[in-house]
Amino acid sequence: MRTLTTIGQLKASVGQSVWMGCWLNGKRSSGKIQFLQLRDGTGYVQGVVVKSEVTESVWDAAKELTQESSLYVKGIVREEPRSQSGFELTVEEIEIIQITQEYPITPKEHGVDFLMDRRHLWLRAPKQRAILVVRAEIIRSIQQFFDERDFTLVDPPILTPSSCEGTTNLFHTKYFDEDAYLTQSGQLYMEAAAMALGKVYSFGPTFRAEKSKTRRHLIEFWMIEPEMAFVDHEENLRVQEQFISFVVQNVLKNCRKELETIGRDITKLEAIQGSFPRITYDEAIAFLQENGHEIQWGEDFGAPHETAIAEKYDRPVFITHYPASFKAFYMKPDPNRPEVVLCADMIAPEGYGEIIGGSQRIDDPELLAERFSEHELSTEAYQWYLDLRKYGTVPHSGFGLGLERTVAWICGLDHVRETIPFPRMLYRLYP
Repeated sequence: MRTLTTIGQLKASVGQSVWMGCWLNGKRSSGKIQFLQLRDGTGYVQGVVVKSEVTESVWDAAKELTQESSLYVKGIVREEPRSQSGFELTVEEIEIIQITQEYPITPKEHGVDFLMDRRHLWLRAPKQRAILVVRAEIIRSIQQFFDERDFTLVDPPILTPSSCEGTTNLFHTKYFDEDAYLTQSGQLYMEAAAMALGKVYSFGPTFRAEKSKTRRHLIEFWMIEPEMAFVDHEENLRVQEQFISFVVQNVLKNCRKELETIGRDITKLEAIQGSFPRITYDEAIAFLQENGHEIQWGEDFGAPHETAIAEKYDRPVFITHYPASFKAFYMKPDPNRPEVVLCADMIAPEGYGEIIGGSQRIDDPELLAERFSEHELSTEAYQWYLDLRKYGTVPHSGFGLGLERTVAWICGLDHVRETIPFPRMLYRLYP
């Protein structure tokens, strides 16, 4: 039984002969030398087959290989500073597993629909692989940030009896004889968990039946939702700044090669550290009006508004103190100005829009009951949420980060469809 190494482990085997399992990404030939571009999931390396140094059967096997053929290859690891991996393989033996016939995604240009129909194969492309590696690093960094700060990971339910924000954009299903919905947020359940554990976060899929086709929207997406007991609005913002800076700097440290493969301007990300600028909703409205945007106080921002505001800054910007009229019922009013709430949206630079929404939550049981009445919400379905203010209420805050929008921003992608392995969009459920 042969022992296999990986491209990612070649550094430990310089000068040695090793076996690897891999696929052929591409090849070229210059007469008596064949250059095999090999990949194994951990990276890419060039295998050099010299006719005078291998048997005829090895030479013929190399010639037979087609794009995405699978093989075992044995070779001597050489340092090669000019290659992306830093190494090269002088091929000694080739054992073909399968010769691939007519691989559909050739090196020529293909349309987006063609590629999305073959998403299960498109994932193998260098850029798509790099995006998924960055996504994995973002996930790892998110968990590291919260775990190192004594947050407890808690999993809220995916099936819910109703939604305090209405059911218009929820997927309906039957829970035996009852109506149920796929969750669009675990926040309310995280508030309950925070009352038991102090600082918590969830990390899971959410669903929104919103018929939107913009470059920022998916039907199924992943949310990270921390909740913190005894934390006010200001501290909530500080946690968010530290959180985003930590994630971005970790990606820069651990995924520089992948960012280069994607074509990301790394200098844009190097600025993401320290404190972030803050403007109030009032200031944002004034700025937009001064710059020719037709918007009035009391209206929510659209993508063009967010982009115009973000263009002023080289890092994310907080927009704080939105009108209560169009924000969620559970947000705590500013005690000095009750028509606005203690909330903030974090807008990413470069036109990527909102990546975090958060607020201090209402902790007064009477005020929350009033909000339920004003919004005609079902106390029967969410009596448990009212109970949180009845039995040991405390000031508490939280926020939600959309993973795919964050991946799109950090990678510099035009559309969120490339940020998740198998995107679910308005007209796409396959593959």
